[in-house]
Amino acid sequence: MRIAAMALAGALCASPAFGQTASQDLVRLFEDERALVYREQPLTATYEGVHDYDDHLASVTPEAYARQLDGDRALLTRLAAIDRNALSAQEQVSADLFTFMVGERVRFAPYREWRLPLNSDSGFHTEILQLHNAHNPRTTRDYETYIARLNDVPRYFRENIANMRVGMRDGFTLPAEIVGGVGQVVAGMRFARPEDNPLWAPFADFPAAVPESERARLAAAGRAAIANAVMPAFEEFRSFFETDYAPHARRTIAATALPNGRAYYADLVRYYTTLPEATPQAIHRTGLAEVARIRAEMEAIVREVGFQGSFADFLTFLRTDPQFYAATPEQLLREAAWITREVDAQMPNFFGTIPRTPYTVRPVPAALAPNYTGGRYNPGPAGGAGEYWVNTYALRNRPLYVLPSLTLHEAAPGHHTQGALARELIGLPRFRQNFYPHAFGEGWGLYSEKLGEEMGVYHTPYQRFGRLTYEMWRACRLVVDTGMHSQGWSRQRALDYMGANTALSTHEIRTEIDRYIAWPGQALAYKTGEMRIVALRRRAEAALGERFDIRAFHDAVLGSGGVTLPVLERQIDAYIAAAGD
Repeated sequence: MRIAAMALAGALCASPAFGQTASQDLVRLFEDERALVYREQPLTATYEGVHDYDDHLASVTPEAYARQLDGDRALLTRLAAIDRNALSAQEQVSADLFTFMVGERVRFAPYREWRLPLNSDSGFHTEILQLHNAHNPRTTRDYETYIARLNDVPRYFRENIANMRVGMRDGFTLPAEIVGGVGQVVAGMRFARPEDNPLWAPFADFPAAVPESERARLAAAGRAAIANAVMPAFEEFRSFFETDYAPHARRTIAATALPNGRAYYADLVRYYTTLPEATPQAIHRTGLAEVARIRAEMEAIVREVGFQGSFADFLTFLRTDPQFYAATPEQLLREAAWITREVDAQMPNFFGTIPRTPYTVRPVPAALAPNYTGGRYNPGPAGGAGEYWVNTYALRNRPLYVLPSLTLHEAAPGHHTQGALARELIGLPRFRQNFYPHAFGEGWGLYSEKLGEEMGVYHTPYQRFGRLTYEMWRACRLVVDTGMHSQGWSRQRALDYMGANTALSTHEIRTEIDRYIAWPGQALAYKTGEMRIVALRRRAEAALGERFDIRAFHDAVLGSGGVTLPVLERQIDAYIAAAGD
């Protein structure tokens, strides 16, 4: 999702109260930012457990985004007026993270990313199909606000379509080369009856707190909202996408080919890596070096298993031999669930603090699956269980040898562990409970895959090759993302490069490359963050020697929630100093 499309600040901020301490001013600033976020982005409020705005969706008009920009600028002005030297060390960290979060919203506002409110596998349209998970209604009042929000979908879709028309006028659209895959998802969001729509789920099984006398009324209202508001809105969007948008999609793929694209991509690189010094050229070189290093380790495993043939032949063997694929969706899900149990048993050996929040294993929703990644973590609304989604669509494209890596990354100790611990933090500003700098979050996910070696999760050479193919996948991202968006690479060149260096299925390679085209820069976060975490661990191990405790190190990495990489480095240096005393 694009930066401006996720902008969270709202209307003009209230003036700071004078005569308070710097700490009090900071607390008030953080509270005001969240209050404005919730008012301007009501679905964010719902996910974060605030239900004052559950009956409607956000306004996404240009005027609304201009109002949010005014609010963000006012927030930064207030922060600048607070005496940093009067803040505690932890308050200074919060101030730095707040500056990054709000400052990047201001930085990206001129690019008007609201003109392109979707990428290759997600966007405003897919977000709507998850409303039932966001709400999880439990009372009559919950159902009434849920129904009201469903009835607001047509207005929300019309505003997004209007924004996309501005993008068509300005040349700020999805590339024509990938609209086919996106169109497949959009076309698949058609349901014969309201009862077939995922949004019907709450009406199919009422909780006990809803009186029997109310259920027929609520079900009728829900059916009417889905039939008369939601389904026509999706049909209108499908018609617009196929008839108007797709034929006018841009004929280039590079972000640098967009209006003001070179500056835009440079800012995306800095945003997704959280490193102010990052450049596309330097990241491309790092990617090439990592690809060469990982390739040597992969070839060693090819020799270990005694395979007779070239590296390319080995990849073909992995992609085509039935032994590496589940026969049914249920088998794939069971394999994933078994791996989570293996990991959970090892967690106390590697973490001093383990989240209390549980998670489940579920298939990727059918409407999203054809153009979706192999798996993803869905934290769900505050207070609920997380969900590790496994894509069971086209099983011949879901190799079992990468499933341990996928599970480690998306569930525990990866995204679920990191995200759940952040939500359980006490004594920190609320914005930090869901703050997700990509380089930290995705870097931690990739580091978790590597940690699986120490946890004993990889049992065969093929699973170890699968881990390396996942690491190679993230190294290739550094090369192909910068290649396509700043060095003139074609989509086919990127497909060929990924295909020659990883054992991912050709289907998954296609969906991934299209994702990088539609979401420039985000793919750089994974390897950048993982390399920094690995380097910091080595620094701690060298400095502490026998005093190094892996559990304490991991607690130090995750103990403050999501942070930028410069903040993480300062935190680990402080941990090393304290552990060395």
